[in-house]
Amino acid sequence: MINFKPVDENVTYLLLVRHGATDANEQRPYILQGDAIDLNLSENGRRQAEAVGNFLAKYPITAVYASTMKRSIETAETIARHHSLSIEEHSELKEADVGAWEGLDWGTIMEQYPEAHARFFENPAENPYLEGESYNDVHNRAAPKINELIERHRGEAFVVVAHNVVNRSLLAPILGIDMRYAKGIAQANTGINILKNDGKETKIVTLNSFFHLEGHEF
Repeated sequence: MINFKPVDENVTYLLLVRHGATDANEQRPYILQGDAIDLNLSENGRRQAEAVGNFLAKYPITAVYASTMKRSIETAETIARHHSLSIEEHSELKEADVGAWEGLDWGTIMEQYPEAHARFFENPAENPYLEGESYNDVHNRAAPKINELIERHRGEAFVVVAHNVVNRSLLAPILGIDMRYAKGIAQANTGINILKNDGKETKIVTLNSFFHLEGHEF
């Protein structure tokens, strides 16, 4: 078990978690679920939230944050309950605005918007979801809030429950990956990323851990 009580009081641990699954996540082919589709967790998603909550219950977590979206809030509340904490919501952490592609699957998008689809996949860092945000856009609104929370909890361990694109955009620079390739960073529903900040830099301790989920496909 990772020791979240470091000798150096400047060390902060951020447990960055993706929300549990919704019906949109489980639909096949799955549809894009950005900031306009605000679903609660599915039955499976609630089980995932309980699993990650039980797993994190043994750690000395001092605060839990969420985006303003239902799937994130519900997951965060499940985690916070084990620590007798209330959650704090921040709109900067909400999922990407996927614009005209909200609610569509990738096959339909490629068929109906071939040029915009090609541009996005060529470089999502600069080329946004049609009428929506790019990966750089998401990073530029989410990263300052994350940095603020890290400073607020200097020497502590805290949780942020966010979203697929948000997490990818935050993790790519830390991993040394060009933002145009951030789309390839896997983020399972309730996958846990542990980030360690020593006051000078942030490093990844664990990426997309989901050993708390039974039957999850690798």
